[in-house]
Amino acid sequence: MLGAIAGDIIGSVYEFTEQKRYDFELLPEGSRFTDDSVMTIAVAYWLAHYDEEGLTDEQLIATMQELGRKYPFAGYGSSFNSWLWSDNPQPYNSWGNGAAMRVSPVGLYAETLDEALELARRTAVVSHNHPEGIKGAQAVAAAVWMAKHGHTKDEIRDYITETFHYDLTRTVDEIRPGYQWDVSCQGSVPESIICFLEGEDFVDVVRLAVSLGGDADTMACIAGSIAACIYPIPEWIEKECEKLLPDFLYRKMCGFEGYLNILPLFRMLPD
Repeated sequence: MLGAIAGDIIGSVYEFTEQKRYDFELLPEGSRFTDDSVMTIAVAYWLAHYDEEGLTDEQLIATMQELGRKYPFAGYGSSFNSWLWSDNPQPYNSWGNGAAMRVSPVGLYAETLDEALELARRTAVVSHNHPEGIKGAQAVAAAVWMAKHGHTKDEIRDYITETFHYDLTRTVDEIRPGYQWDVSCQGSVPESIICFLEGEDFVDVVRLAVSLGGDADTMACIAGSIAACIYPIPEWIEKECEKLLPDFLYRKMCGFEGYLNILPLFRMLPD
């Protein structure tokens, strides 16, 4: 999950710059966590703190609102911000990439690909219930799950293409010149996955995502979340990101990672 948060923080200062350089400065002054990190941690907390019988949509909504309201200036879109503060939050038919940016813990938590797809759908529909919003979340969760479970990049590309009909045949160099800032799932999720498929290590993947000149923090968050399943995150990046996360969020993130470590033991226990 740190891959998602590191990508978010690295991309944060380039979100609205539309810069298309690959050799940008990593983690300059002003780098920060954004709504991508807050909502990713909210999904992780929901997964880690409720048993299967208690994994309800109401608890997910409550967790997202609790963390979102605690960090109100993290950069939420206007519609989602209204959802966060609503006494009766309802999905608003969004196809935005907010559903995809927060979903990576699902791919880490799920035992099977089918479970990852269903949990991804559930994390999306509480706010982003448009078919493209659901599809974007499921595609990212599937890529994370497959990367974590040892599938090759070719296998991931083939599955995402066949299941979600995204065009993953393009290269980053082909996309970059005409690419513009796009917050839709359909206009940012496939490009983020392409950056993972093309990248050769964690930093390379994140640099490629930011270099497209789009919604940099979210695209680097998505690409980084998949990349971290197969590539180590440089230690200095981990340490810098740890410094930039408030203790409250950092503890919740570590709680999820610790939960993943002990979860297989619980699943081995007899009923």
